[in-house]
Amino acid sequence: MGRSLACLCLLGLVLYPLARGTVPASEFRLEGDYLLGGLFEIHYDTFPTPHDRPESLDCSSKTLFLSNYRRFQLMRFAVAEINNSTDLLPNVTLGYEVFDHCSDTRCFAGIFKLLSVDNVVQPWNVPGKKVSKVVAVVGLFTSTFTLTVAPLFMMDFIPMISYGSSSSILSEKVKFPSFLRTVHSSQEVIQVIVKLLQYFKWHWVAFLYSNDDYGANAQKLFIEKIKNTDICLAYTHDLVSSDFLSIFQWIKSQKIVVIVVMAPEWSAKPLVKSAIQHNVTDKVWIAGEAWSLNKELPKEKGIKHIGTVIGVAQLYLNIPRFQDFIYSVKKQNECESAEQQFCNRVCKCSNVSAEDTLAVDPSYAFSVYSAVYAAAHALHNVLNCGTGKCDSGVSVSPPALLAELKRSNFTLLNQTIHFNEDGDPLFGSYAVHFWNRSGAAENFGICSFYPSIQIFINESKIQWHSKEVPVSQCSKECEEGNAKRQEGIHRCCFTCEICPNGTYVNITADPYSCLPCEKHQWSTAGSTSCLPRTVEWVPFTDPAAVVILAGACLLVALTAAMCVLFAVNYNTPVVRSAGGPMCFLILGCLSLCSISVFFYFERPTEAFCILRFMPFLLFYAVCLACFAVRSFQIVIIFKIAAKFPRVHSWWMKYHGQWLVISVAFVLQAVLIVIAFSSDPPLPYSDFLSYPDKIILGCDVNLNMASTSFFLLLLLCILCFTFSYMGKDLPKNYNEAKAITFCLLLLILTWIIFATVIMLYHGKYIHTLNALAVLSSAYCFLLWYFLPKCYIIIFQPHKNTQKYFQGLIQDYTKTISQ
Repeated sequence: MGRSLACLCLLGLVLYPLARGTVPASEFRLEGDYLLGGLFEIHYDTFPTPHDRPESLDCSSKTLFLSNYRRFQLMRFAVAEINNSTDLLPNVTLGYEVFDHCSDTRCFAGIFKLLSVDNVVQPWNVPGKKVSKVVAVVGLFTSTFTLTVAPLFMMDFIPMISYGSSSSILSEKVKFPSFLRTVHSSQEVIQVIVKLLQYFKWHWVAFLYSNDDYGANAQKLFIEKIKNTDICLAYTHDLVSSDFLSIFQWIKSQKIVVIVVMAPEWSAKPLVKSAIQHNVTDKVWIAGEAWSLNKELPKEKGIKHIGTVIGVAQLYLNIPRFQDFIYSVKKQNECESAEQQFCNRVCKCSNVSAEDTLAVDPSYAFSVYSAVYAAAHALHNVLNCGTGKCDSGVSVSPPALLAELKRSNFTLLNQTIHFNEDGDPLFGSYAVHFWNRSGAAENFGICSFYPSIQIFINESKIQWHSKEVPVSQCSKECEEGNAKRQEGIHRCCFTCEICPNGTYVNITADPYSCLPCEKHQWSTAGSTSCLPRTVEWVPFTDPAAVVILAGACLLVALTAAMCVLFAVNYNTPVVRSAGGPMCFLILGCLSLCSISVFFYFERPTEAFCILRFMPFLLFYAVCLACFAVRSFQIVIIFKIAAKFPRVHSWWMKYHGQWLVISVAFVLQAVLIVIAFSSDPPLPYSDFLSYPDKIILGCDVNLNMASTSFFLLLLLCILCFTFSYMGKDLPKNYNEAKAITFCLLLLILTWIIFATVIMLYHGKYIHTLNALAVLSSAYCFLLWYFLPKCYIIIFQPHKNTQKYFQGLIQDYTKTISQ
């Protein structure tokens, strides 16, 4: 870096003496106590010719850009206005030295003139180094030119205030510590353009940019800003050559409607003219600030056919008395000496009228105006200026002036001028405009930058070439409830797929995915949000619950009544044949089984879940054990006693029936305690059976509880086996047949319930479970005990010892025959 700067300094020392001469007063120089440097691209070397050796350039021979000439006059006007002010820099004359900077590689003579002291450029860090009379530099316009010369001013911290360089690279204070600007950076301008694209839902765009630092930086920023948006960069290309046909062909092939062009006017003008020539029609052109207010292009023949031109630019502020200044300047008809040409302080624009100057692109006017005033206010503060005078004894150094510039805070044309820590402006709004049918730039929106970037659009003002807002999309937007499936590399190119049940699409968060609903939510196909599921259980007040609970209460009442009836008739043959004392145990267990029914309703809790199963499993096992024993006793009496008297004797001696019942009870109790203590039944929510409902129930670990169910099944099989063996006992005294019938009803009940549970999973499945439990109790109550109650009450003649002995004698005779 140091070697490069030394070479540049040496080059300046060689070139500058060749350019020296007696310079008469001109538009480019004004003597003063302090000088402002000015760098303006009044001319532009559109097609630079490569050279083998360093060579200075005569800018006046190149293409004149009136808009830059107008900005140059604005600086002169601002200095004249400051010198005529009694409040700003009183008794101090501000001068300027301006150079036409038309090339980034061949205009260094003017730069070294600004850096020189007594026509000598001193090396950096020389002891006792003299300071140039130039306290600050206003310029340059383009980012490329600024990036080329800025390091030379940064060495001595000479403030450089640009009115047009917007590249975000210049905000890096490590590289450009004394750089400030009065125009917003490309980063902010690109954000405005992105917001504009989002507002009109233009997702499929082309981006064309100039082949310089400004364009390259703008393209890079654009790609970054659209990264997490719905905008896709369908095509991008630089404007390095004048052959634009291939660019237009690509844009046409990709069906792109919106074209963003970030380029200075000398690059944008050939592009737009070529679009007219090649019959590019019905497009939306989004112009960057550098050419959006151009006055010549809207007057081009055929400009209306290319489509709608939308631009963003600084909100235009009329600068009072500037028009009078231009007319007065043109009346003087100043003529520069030919000797000045090498110093690039010759305009050769005497044939340009005041009307022509005022009619060109007015953009960046306030940027130039505020840049000059910012330098003047900073100098005012450094010189400790007060009322009517300044302190002439103060030494003005570039770092001191830079410090005051960074602290700028003054009002100019109702705008508060101040800068952020990067030297970027904290003032100024941007207008969004379009070229109307008369060729004028008409505002239809405004953009504010602080505290955040916000854009306000009045869509009713704009006149579209297609009479309505143009559409620029790779794929048609999906209907509501459809997610996008990306095709290819661009997320804007997609097909639409409807989101299935249980999912939804949130086009704001992620339009490319069908998001699953939460467990407690549901949705139909094609949903954009989820609905809460209905939580269902059967309350005590449900009609089905009322009926079943009434049945359970009736069962308890019937068992109690039967116990009383059996107790009164305890010694009668019917009661003794039914089981005698065992009847009271069976009836009591049937009543206790019905307790389970009461816990199948209301919202399940852990206690409810345990009491749903434990009473039924425990006491119904005792019931089945009693009937198994009773069936076995009947078989022993009628079939085994005569053939196996010792078995009958042993059974009677050791009270085998009570032993079996006790073992069954204890075994079932142990199995239930083990199963429920290790993995008790707990409340659970069934999310799978219905998409829109949550069915509350109790979750039973079938692996743990299977032994208890297996014991019930074993007792049922034993009971059925023994009762089936006694199916041919006396017709009027066939206890085995009654037990067999009850067991068949029991088995049928649970087969029906098992079938239903495989087909139906609603909230009433628990009601059906309660009904199955209640039916299991009623099977024995109605078909075993109720007939015996009927005999006791309505057929007492059959409840005698003589009647029963007659039945047994008849059966014995039948067997013996």
